[in-house]
Amino acid sequence: MTELLSSYIPIAIFIGIALVIGLALLIAPFAVAFKAPDSEKLSAYECGFNAFDDARMKFDIRFYLVSILFIIFDLEVAFLFPWAVSFGAIGWFGFWSMMVFLLVLTVGFIYEWKKGALEWQ
Repeated sequence: MTELLSSYIPIAIFIGIALVIGLALLIAPFAVAFKAPDSEKLSAYECGFNAFDDARMKFDIRFYLVSILFIIFDLEVAFLFPWAVSFGAIGWFGFWSMMVFLLVLTVGFIYEWKKGALEWQ
């Protein structure tokens, strides 16, 4: 029985160290941070425009384009990790299907680049 419990000691040590580091990272900013409140720092930041303007003002479409591009490339990374882990088991079919997926994303990225969606004027 003690042999079984002793095999869990490294896990308990790991959890203890993780808790100490986590609590230290949560408490440290309150202890060492420079406290100089400014109205600009305390105001809500809403996508590059003043948060208290008219609700019917024109909203720049580039904010939406940037967010859509971020989601596309974030999903690409989300698909690449499981593909890389199971690469040995899926064979050539899995390899070429991922290459087609990456080609489609690359063509879409080049299209957005040529249309000027990445330019911020």
